[in-house]
Amino acid sequence: MELKDILSRCDHTLLAQTATWEEIRQICDDGIKYATASVCIPAGYVRQAKEYVGDNLPICTVIGFPNGYDTTAAKCFMAKDAVENGADEVDMVINLGWVKDGKYDAVLEEIRAVKAACQGRLLKVIIETCLLTQEEKVRMCEVVSQSGAEYIKTSTGFSTAGATREDVALFAAHVAPHVKIKAAGGISTLQDAEDFIALGASRLGTSRIVKLVKAM
Repeated sequence: MELKDILSRCDHTLLAQTATWEEIRQICDDGIKYATASVCIPAGYVRQAKEYVGDNLPICTVIGFPNGYDTTAAKCFMAKDAVENGADEVDMVINLGWVKDGKYDAVLEEIRAVKAACQGRLLKVIIETCLLTQEEKVRMCEVVSQSGAEYIKTSTGFSTAGATREDVALFAAHVAPHVKIKAAGGISTLQDAEDFIALGASRLGTSRIVKLVKAM
């Protein structure tokens, strides 16, 4: 696979708690230079980043991040606020406790509510695969398929593990055809990137691929 094709699928990511504007500006510059799918940044920088990049690069941010246990009203506010500040894409974390309680209808209602708050922007649903059983992952594939969200995403990158090849293959086997897959967390080599894309991932959440390319 050509390098530009891999880069075009990367959400170039910086979500560290200590991220500074200078660091955010740098990944925006890199995102434009290397034509990444987007940059994924903290919500507090969305307006400044959008003003900086204009229409040259999509801005993605995260809500309910990284734990997912904010109220639905809070998540909807965060999504609406992010969109009004210029976010083109939103990555939300589900309420994992509800999954453990078997409250899949509540999870579905919440995703639908957040999707409405996104006002037509892309929504990616993070299910944090490392904390779920195989049965829970399959059920979440079904829930996301019914929700109206465009993507199911493996991981926040802030829990016990990130994307695995097995989980991306499981997603590909169980989501509806209209749902795309984002692999995130622990994608550290070009081989990782190629493997995840081959297994069905349309997006990669990673901070390392652009760094690897810059070091070549």
